[in-house]
Amino acid sequence: CLTLLQSLLSSMKHACEILTRDPEGGAARIPFETFSFLYSYLTHIDGEISEEKMEAFLKGIKEQADQQSGMVLLRNF
Repeated sequence: CLTLLQSLLSSMKHACEILTRDPEGGAARIPFETFSFLYSYLTHIDGEISEEKMEAFLKGIKEQADQQSGMVLLRNF
């Protein structure tokens, strides 16, 4: 995804849309664990986001996911 798109968040949006089990046009939810793994992986490949910023971003996403049965929605980022 990252090589095809301009931004990390855009890459994550497309990954969520591909990996979701929601019907087309739905919320494109994925488990936080999957989101965290992909985001961490792509962040390291991208190399422009510090470890601290990555961890802070994931902490905020986790707080939202915890309120949504462990699922990350596109609107969360």
